[in-house]
Amino acid sequence: MITYKKSGVDIKSANIFKSKLKPLVRKSFRKEVLADIGGFGSFFKLAKEIYKEPVLVSSSDGVGTKLVIAKLANKHNSVGIDAVAMNVNDILCTGAQPLFFLDYIAFSNVKENILVDVVSGINKGCIESGCSLIGGETAQMPGMYKQGEYDIAGFCVGVVDKHKIINGSKIKPGDLAIGVASSGLHSNGYSLVRKILGEKLLKKMSSQLLIPTRIYVKPVLALLKNFPKDIAGISHITGGAFYDKISRILPKNIDLNICKGSWPVPKIFSYIQNRGNVEEREMFHTLNMGIGLVLIVRPASGRKIISSLAKSGLKSWIIGQAVKGNKKVNII
Repeated sequence: MITYKKSGVDIKSANIFKSKLKPLVRKSFRKEVLADIGGFGSFFKLAKEIYKEPVLVSSSDGVGTKLVIAKLANKHNSVGIDAVAMNVNDILCTGAQPLFFLDYIAFSNVKENILVDVVSGINKGCIESGCSLIGGETAQMPGMYKQGEYDIAGFCVGVVDKHKIINGSKIKPGDLAIGVASSGLHSNGYSLVRKILGEKLLKKMSSQLLIPTRIYVKPVLALLKNFPKDIAGISHITGGAFYDKISRILPKNIDLNICKGSWPVPKIFSYIQNRGNVEEREMFHTLNMGIGLVLIVRPASGRKIISSLAKSGLKSWIIGQAVKGNKKVNII
């Protein structure tokens, strides 16, 4: 007799796994969460009294092929942080505060302890960013993934007052670009990195390559509170890196000149560039080069903002300036 379990899907084991997650994810719950995980929908009460005109901001993103290295190294407790960081950092660029997060984990046949490690990382990222893990989906799909493989994606919702939305439209010539340090490669460009390094080096360098994406939420929200009129644009340096991610927030009549040598590029990037004989433009178009977030700020506040970030434990540098142009990023 054919059963669902014999077809590769074990509902009983999945339910046991989900029951183990409940006490874990409750640690991230904000007071606005109205129900435990496991229902047909997740409930989050929006505290509208805090906002004059609340606008919800959403993002959905995944971890990408960094998961291949997690499997090679058999280390799975940090990629969940990446899934959260990629989303919360994105909505942060609009000035929004993350409220809640949902995950999607798909696999064919993965050990339960691995899945627990992944969700533990997701929950840790949620706590670090001040948002609640209120639900998600764990999908067992035999035939879609090889033995031991899995994929992660996340969905985040945040809120910002309409009059406080940051979209880059107020960027002016003379504004400064402040680059905030990344923790490493973060979660983009790994297809290039894997091609250059090969499996042996990926395993050897896995500890460095699996450093999770830095979450900038709390320090930057503090900046927005303390410098409400001085931050005109924020860009999360992910896929497309400097050229694509910064240009999307520039007004039509503004260029941003980024000055090479204005910050110390971590050795991992030069190692990848030299080993792969990668052109400089390709590096700045694919990898973050040690800068995970770029703030476009008024010149008078540049040094104060750098000092404030330092108090939060974040290194940052003035790396460029806005000039008249046509919505381009120039690395000079």
